[in-house]
Amino acid sequence: MDSIKNLFKIGYGPSSSHTMGPQKAAKIFLEKNLNADKFICDLYGSLALTGKGHLTDYIIKKTLGEERTIVNFLYDKTYDYHPNGLKFYAYKDNKLIDEWLVFSVGGGDLKELNESRKTSTKDIYPHKNMRDILEYCKKENLTLADYVKRFDDVTDYLKEVMNTMFNTIEIGLNTKGTLPGSLKLNRRANDIYLKYLENKSFSKLLYASALATAEENANGGIVVTSPTCGASGVLPAVLYSSKIYHHTDDEVLIKALMVAGLVGNIIKFNGSISGAEVGCQGEIGSACSMAAACQAYIIGGNNYQIEYASEIALEHNLGLTCDPIDGLVQIPCIERNPLASAKAIDAANYAILTDGTHRVSFDEIIKVMMETGIDLSSKYKETSIGGLAKREINK
Repeated sequence: MDSIKNLFKIGYGPSSSHTMGPQKAAKIFLEKNLNADKFICDLYGSLALTGKGHLTDYIIKKTLGEERTIVNFLYDKTYDYHPNGLKFYAYKDNKLIDEWLVFSVGGGDLKELNESRKTSTKDIYPHKNMRDILEYCKKENLTLADYVKRFDDVTDYLKEVMNTMFNTIEIGLNTKGTLPGSLKLNRRANDIYLKYLENKSFSKLLYASALATAEENANGGIVVTSPTCGASGVLPAVLYSSKIYHHTDDEVLIKALMVAGLVGNIIKFNGSISGAEVGCQGEIGSACSMAAACQAYIIGGNNYQIEYASEIALEHNLGLTCDPIDGLVQIPCIERNPLASAKAIDAANYAILTDGTHRVSFDEIIKVMMETGIDLSSKYKETSIGGLAKREINK
C-alpha cells in the first residue's frame, strides 16, 4: 500500500474525483504538450453527467487555457474499468500530436485503462489488509499508530494536514452567506456554532465543525481529502471537537490521524473510495469508518476495538447512494458529513464497550461494500439521473 500521504491530499474542492483528479491529469498532459495550441477533452460517464456541477470543465479549461480548450460532455459513453473517464487530445497547427485516456478513480488519484487498481507507486506497508496488520501488531506488541510510524514517516506531514483541517473548519465556522450554484443553499455552520457558544455540547460542536468543512468544500475552498472532498468534513470534525471540547493533546490527535489514515488506506487498496464507482458508501462510508477508528484510538481503544469500530461504521453505511442534486456537492452531501461524524462517535463508543471480538471482519465488510457497489444501479452512483437527484425540491 502507498503512504497515507497519498490518501490525505490538500487541495481545492468541491470534488476529489471530478475536480482534483481532472486538474492533475490536465497538468500532466499539458507538461507533455507544451507546444500545443489547442486542446480537446472528452468527459465520459459520471464525469460527463455531473461534471458541470462539480466544476470539471472549469478546472480543465483553467489548467489548459480557456481560450484554447474545448470540453465535451459525452453522456452516453462509459468504460467498464471505471465510470470517471476522460480523454485528452493535443493539437498543433490543427494536427493531432498526442492523446491520452485516463480515469479519475477517487481521492484525486489517476489510473490508465486496465491498470491494476491495487498498484502502488511505492509499497510502504508490507501488509495489505487489516487481518495481517493485526497479527503483525500482536506479534510485535504494537499499536496501530506504532505500526504506521514503523513504516511511514508521516508525522510532520500529518501536522500540516491537521492544521489545514482545523483552519478550514475555523473559516467555515465564521462564514455566513449562500453557496454557489443553482440550489442557492444557505450556510448553516455559523448558526449552529453560535448555538454551541450559547450552550456548549459536544454534539453541537461536532455538527458545526463537520458542516464548516463540507460548506467550505462546496464553496471550492481548501480541504483535505478524508478520503475524498465530498466526505472531507467527517474526520476533521471528530479531531477538532476532541481538541476543543475535550482538550485532547495534539500528539494523541496525530496518532489518531495515523490510525484513521491506515483504515482509509486499507479501504482504498482493497475496495473503493469513489462515489461514481460504488456510491456514497465509498465516500461517506469510508470517512465514517476512518473517523470511528480515530475516535476509538482517542478514547483508549485497543487494536481490536479500533478494528471493530471501523467495521461497524462501514457496515452501517452499506448501500448508501450517491445522488447529488444538480451535480452539486451540496444536497445530500453536506448534511451527510455531520450525521456521519456522529455515527463515527457512536461506533467507537459502542466498540469500546466490547472486548473487540465480532463475527464480520473489517476486511470482509470491504468486500461486501464492493459487491454492493457493483450491484448498485448507475442511477445512484454520482450520475444525478436517479434517486434524490430527480426529486422536486424547493429552491
